[in-house]
Amino acid sequence: MDDQRTDSAVVFQVRGLTKVYVMGEVKVEALRGVDWDLSERELIVLLGPSGSGKSTLLNIMGGLDSATAGRVTYRGKELTLATEQELTEYRRYQVGFVFQFYNLIPSLTARENVSVVTEIARQPMRPEDALSLVGLSERLDHFPSQLSGGEQQRIAIARAISKNPAVLLCDEPTGALDSETGVVVLEALERVNRELGTPTVIITHNADIAAMADRVVHLSNGLIANIGTNAVRRPPHELHW
Repeated sequence: MDDQRTDSAVVFQVRGLTKVYVMGEVKVEALRGVDWDLSERELIVLLGPSGSGKSTLLNIMGGLDSATAGRVTYRGKELTLATEQELTEYRRYQVGFVFQFYNLIPSLTARENVSVVTEIARQPMRPEDALSLVGLSERLDHFPSQLSGGEQQRIAIARAISKNPAVLLCDEPTGALDSETGVVVLEALERVNRELGTPTVIITHNADIAAMADRVVHLSNGLIANIGTNAVRRPPHELHW
């Protein structure tokens, strides 16, 4: 818990973050006072079992959910004090999201699915460049039904990075994929982090994926159990599960 970053390269600073869901007379503490930092160019894996608070933490960092208590500061601006309009602009222009399910539009080609985002972004990449970065230059005009699950997930990654986000947040991006396909998806995420320098957070319950990260944040019962640092990041093609 003492592995916090205090230099000017901090992208996110999370302090005392608490989230309580109230369902009738039942209160569920999803987060119970989380302290953590994310720095420039880092690739972080959030590791923990289902219900440990990983998705709740990511959703609050991404402006998709609100905190019950505590602070989340993004590049010096406190998200926990932001208005709805400010959060909307933050999500639209600053954050790239990748989820377990691809959420592609079936009637649009790969290129068109990415263009949906680039048309509203401030400084977007060309859809072709984003798809090339994830290894899909030869699938530009294919529809989702003509592509494998791994290819569809890589389109989702291309869509997320095409707006040149300042941070990439990924919730179980390999959760619906087999090991071999999952490695290809992780290679795409690693390449984005390495070549573009985009700070990247990957949620997983798969401990084997942790080896590709700069740091590994272990969550348990809404708390950070520990934060580990990898001396060397292993390439995704060396990972097996």
